[in-house]
Amino acid sequence: MQGLIIENIANLYKIENRENHKSNKNSPKEIYEAYARGRFKKEEITPVVGDFVEFQITDEENKKAVITEILERKVYIKRPKMANITQLILVVSSKDPKPDLLMLDKQLAFAEFLDVKVCIVLNKIDLDDEKEFKNIKEIYTKIGYKVIETQANKKDTLIKISEDNLTESSIEELIKILKGNINVLAGNSGVGKSTLINAIFNKELTLEGEISSRNKRGKNTTTSTRLYEIEENTYIADTPGFSTFSIEEIESNRLAEYFKEFKNEIQNCEFVGCTHIKEENCGIKQAIKEGKISQDRYDRFCKIYEELKQKEERKKW
Repeated sequence: MQGLIIENIANLYKIENRENHKSNKNSPKEIYEAYARGRFKKEEITPVVGDFVEFQITDEENKKAVITEILERKVYIKRPKMANITQLILVVSSKDPKPDLLMLDKQLAFAEFLDVKVCIVLNKIDLDDEKEFKNIKEIYTKIGYKVIETQANKKDTLIKISEDNLTESSIEELIKILKGNINVLAGNSGVGKSTLINAIFNKELTLEGEISSRNKRGKNTTTSTRLYEIEENTYIADTPGFSTFSIEEIESNRLAEYFKEFKNEIQNCEFVGCTHIKEENCGIKQAIKEGKISQDRYDRFCKIYEELKQKEERKKW
């Protein structure tokens, strides 16, 4: 049998059986609980959420099975461990917690590295009295990213979407973008990922995070990665907070290739292999002077570059 891993808790996998449903679309999808064959450990490969697998049923009545093969992965993420995602939905809070644009730029670079689609969600815009989210939207829209504004912040009216500050039009727009993809909702704890999922399904599927009143930072409540099916061939995953998010798979000297608006300017650098940090006659630096590239984006590029460079140096030792 072939199926899709939709959840993993302590190496106990939930697999959606796709075989029966493929032959009869009206039949409900069966979910099996399965462990992986011991040989996977020897081969140093572990099944993850999003993997398409082959499995053998060991107990049909109680829906128990064992995973026998992991099918070829198109995409693989180490943290959080997931496979075969096709789109990243990057959620940024306009307020409480404040927008973490350094994290957002890391995630965008990683999405370009993985070659998956991206949508940015600016959440809690109703709390942003200074309307700073407008500047954020302008920067990333200009680069070419899709940006959606939402206001998902009222737990007690979560199910009544029209009475919540999350407008139906923004949710409908987001659902259209999700369609036909294995989506990952990513962002720091407390930005409203679980609230958005609950609004998409119009019911409380996930445990919502709380915001610490002392430091306005999110308390992470999602402890495992799980795929939720929105409709046929459309899934969304809520993932644990990205406090450990790392893009060290990207080489520092190639980072500029994954900053979308930098690509066309690299060819204007005087030297091949320009790092775009200390060199003169750099195409990217010239583009900043001409207003083609945001100075703030470039400053964050420099920080990420230095992070990657330091990690590479430590590995040498």
